Amino acid sequence: MAAPEQVRRNVTPVPVVAVHGDARSERADALATEEPLEIRAQGPGQDGQRVAVTMRTPGGDFELAAGFLFTEGLVTPDDVRRVAYCDDLDDDEQRYNVVTVTLAHPFDAERLSRNFYATSSCGVCGKASLDDIAVRCDVVPPGFTVAADVLVSMPDRLREAQRVFDRTGGLHAAGLFEAEGSVLSVREDVGRHNAVDKVIGEQLLAGRVPLADRVLQVSGRASFEIVQKAAVAGIPVVSAVSAPSSLAVDAGERLGVTVVGFVRDGRCNVYTHPDRIT
Repeated sequence: MAAPEQVRRNVTPVPVVAVHGDARSERADALATEEPLEIRAQGPGQDGQRVAVTMRTPGGDFELAAGFLFTEGLVTPDDVRRVAYCDDLDDDEQRYNVVTVTLAHPFDAERLSRNFYATSSCGVCGKASLDDIAVRCDVVPPGFTVAADVLVSMPDRLREAQRVFDRTGGLHAAGLFEAEGSVLSVREDVGRHNAVDKVIGEQLLAGRVPLADRVLQVSGRASFEIVQKAAVAGIPVVSAVSAPSSLAVDAGERLGVTVVGFVRDGRCNVYTHPDRIT
């Protein structure tokens, strides 16, 4: 389905002056790479149309593009036919910052009620109102459960899999887990919503959506958008190391998602649909 993905550096080396008391020393440091990614969509006979620009850490670009279009309600899992870097750019360096998702049918530009512009600090910037970001999706059905002792172990397992964070200390992470605690997938990014889109996009491209028997663990807080993206993918439980927002809890209640916060030190707070936590 997807063309081979160009390897891009997710870590950028930089010189730094370290200050400790009166001592100063020069040394090398490593930063998480942040670059723009333009996401385009096209159907048969169409030119690629720009849908979004997001600041991301390179790696998993095809997963990010497909996951973003899906979780924003612009495509269904069956729509995606191919994902590839654009080959019509004069700038070779920027070529790998533009991804086109080719669909099985013409892309409906009328579904774009606004221009998306996502940043690493907020996934909903530029959206005029909450009505613009309310993606229509089915309510996640009951039935899935996860043991509390398994759930509270997931943040440590997620942290152990954060290879780029170990080098930079500057990335969010999202992980997909089975009910018994096995790690299925972990993705890192400067944007927490990007990390979620990468994890979901990976599963979409593999034909595994909906994710009705999975837990989404995130390294920071749980925002409205993360809960909504999980609901679109059919994920029943969203677990966060930090707090959820009020809109995240409202969305979880409305969309049938169990929202769990402050998952650390062997404890957690269950904000919505607590019957899934046994």
